Amino acid sequence: MKNILLLLLLLACFTLNAQSKKSVKKSTKEFRTHYKAKFLNDERSPFYNKESELKNLRFFRPKSKYKVACTFHRTADEKPFDMATYSGKVKQFIKFGILTFKLDGKQYHLAIYQNMTYKKISPEHLFLPFKDLTSDKKTYGGGRYIDLKMTDIIGNKMTLDFNQAYNPWCAFSSGYNCPVPPKENHLPIAIKAGEKKFKQQK
Repeated sequence: MKNILLLLLLLACFTLNAQSKKSVKKSTKEFRTHYKAKFLNDERSPFYNKESELKNLRFFRPKSKYKVACTFHRTADEKPFDMATYSGKVKQFIKFGILTFKLDGKQYHLAIYQNMTYKKISPEHLFLPFKDLTSDKKTYGGGRYIDLKMTDIIGNKMTLDFNQAYNPWCAFSSGYNCPVPPKENHLPIAIKAGEKKFKQQK
């Protein structure tokens, strides 16, 4: 009887794991389809030959380990601050909260921010810029971004999917004001998920 219960438990775990991988693969594919469409439809696109340059976008394979459950801590009484951009200009942000998560058994923290300009246009939008040990090696040296929404926060929980990390447009062309990830969002690990360096970059 015990052996049967153990077998059923193992089978359930295997099924859930397979479903999780399938879910991550599907959500990542949907995200990247939408992401690529922006290069074609946005008049500010950094691509001149849009269709041909899209082929130079590169990504890590989706991995379920990089979709992590986080504990969310709201940072109260924060004041707006100037976040540097790679053009030399600054943009005003406010720190909205801290995400705490585990990856490969170790705990990490990342801050999420709210753009004070976008707050008027898209009040639900949250912004997570970060660097990691792949930066300037396998991924863009200026770091990558993840977009989030306030509705992603349920109680004090939020899911963070690094498979949806993408490059700022500064990775493809000059003339953009891309925020520089603050030092508090420099991870001491390699996040092998999301977008890689543009193919033409060395």
